[in-house]
Amino acid sequence: MSTAAPVSLVTGGNRGIGRETARQLAGLGHTVLLSARRPEDAERAVAELAPGVPGTLLPRRLDVTDADDVRALARRVDEEFGRLDVLVNNAAVNYDTARRAVSVDLDEVRQTLETNLFGAWRTAQAFLPLLRRSSHPRVVNVSSESGSLELMSGGTPAYGVSKAALNALTRKLADELRAERILVNAVCPGWIATDMGGPGGDPVDQGAAAVVWAATLPDSGPTGGFFRKGEPLAW
Repeated sequence: MSTAAPVSLVTGGNRGIGRETARQLAGLGHTVLLSARRPEDAERAVAELAPGVPGTLLPRRLDVTDADDVRALARRVDEEFGRLDVLVNNAAVNYDTARRAVSVDLDEVRQTLETNLFGAWRTAQAFLPLLRRSSHPRVVNVSSESGSLELMSGGTPAYGVSKAALNALTRKLADELRAERILVNAVCPGWIATDMGGPGGDPVDQGAAAVVWAATLPDSGPTGGFFRKGEPLAW
């Protein structure tokens, strides 16, 4: 399959901000690979979203903690499209509000880092050859104010440290890829009323819109930044 439409991959796309990001990108005419650890979850989300968007939504299985799985999907995307235009590293776990850094089980922290940091890292590495074939490549790391060193406080130790590390990865990738015109940014969607965020937050479409903004930046747009609602956020 080949397409003139932008090809976008959204990890953790079956619910919450990932699902809405996939919907909004497809609403802009993108061909969106909506991925989830369980293929049936991806298929269900696509079945529910596809009738309402002009773009194409395709379900894909992807466990970002499994290196073989990530490489297999990269090979499939290469065979189907020959490139990737947008990578949205959205998959994340364990908003551990009940934990404290002084006492948290470090095995839990390692498991959180495996998805929230290393999952995004290995996915970026695996898809970088395909991004290099794009005319307008973009990488968006979905982060959180919990990862801001300036604003950081106690609590949510595994999640907060994982997002701070994801922000650091964003800066590293952006600097290394700047000369290749690959824009890499971190986005904090804000407090959003999702399964992870809980009730009381902003609507999910607002959080996803911030991600879509970074995914569709012009070539003159920023790289290596940390943003919320399109405005810089303190590192």
